[in-house]
Amino acid sequence: MKETYLDVTQESGRIFFTSNTEGPIVMLNLLRFNEIADFSTCPELESDSPISGRACYNMYMKHTSPFLKKAAGELLYFGNTQPFIIGPLEEKWDMMLLVKHASKEVFLEFASNEEYLKIKGYRTAALADSRLMPILEGEI
Repeated sequence: MKETYLDVTQESGRIFFTSNTEGPIVMLNLLRFNEIADFSTCPELESDSPISGRACYNMYMKHTSPFLKKAAGELLYFGNTQPFIIGPLEEKWDMMLLVKHASKEVFLEFASNEEYLKIKGYRTAALADSRLMPILEGEI
C-alpha cells in the first residue's frame, strides 16, 4: 500500500518550526481528492448524503477562509493540475494552492487555532493524499 500524507509529522513539524526561517512564507499545497469524502475520522462533520472529496474540500476552504483572513493569510493562487511535464507521469494531483503567511509563527497560530481545528476534518475527509511545502523568497 502506498504511503499517504495528510498531516504534519512530528519530525517534519520539528524541523520546520525550529528552523531559523524568518519573514513571509508561501505554502505550496498539492492535493489529491478522494472520490467520495471519507468522514471516518470526523463523523461529526458528515452530511446526510455522500459528497465528493472535491466538494468536501470546497467546504473546508469556505470554513477556513475566515481563519486565514484573521491570521492575515492570503490565497495567492489555486488551480486544477495537469500531468507533469518534468516529473513522474504516474504521480497525479488534482489541485494546487499557494497560500502566503506572514511568518512561520503566524502559520502556527493559524494551524493551531482551536476553532479552525474543529473544521480541519473537512480537509482530512476530502483528501486521499497531499503535500505541503514551505517556500521562502530567494534570489537567483
